[in-house]
Amino acid sequence: MATSIKNKIKSIRELKNYTQEYMADQLGVTQAGYSKIEKGKTILSYVKLVEIAKILDVSVEDIISFDSQKYFNNFNNVNGNNNGSIMINADNETLKNLYEDKIKLLEKLLKKTEEELCRYKKKFGQI
Repeated sequence: MATSIKNKIKSIRELKNYTQEYMADQLGVTQAGYSKIEKGKTILSYVKLVEIAKILDVSVEDIISFDSQKYFNNFNNVNGNNNGSIMINADNETLKNLYEDKIKLLEKLLKKTEEELCRYKKKFGQI
């Protein structure tokens, strides 16, 4: 059975560790509005699909052709150790890109948290 665009978008978003809130913020919609996209309750225009692809840093074609089974098969050589952690055998460039994406997201979250803290301090005084 073919996977729908909404499921592919959700899978890619989750692989990048992006929240629905983050995606909604980037798209200029509410989290509930973005959730409707992933649930298929909103008709997804090509323009919106292009915006989502930009946020996910992939092409529209990458979204359309995304196959989670193939993605995970690329990482099928998993080695475990006695403490329960796993190591995925992936090339250094892939790991570097994953970490860079994660760092960018964490930096954005930190900035947003700091902005909120400043706003609360102005409103309520020193915490």
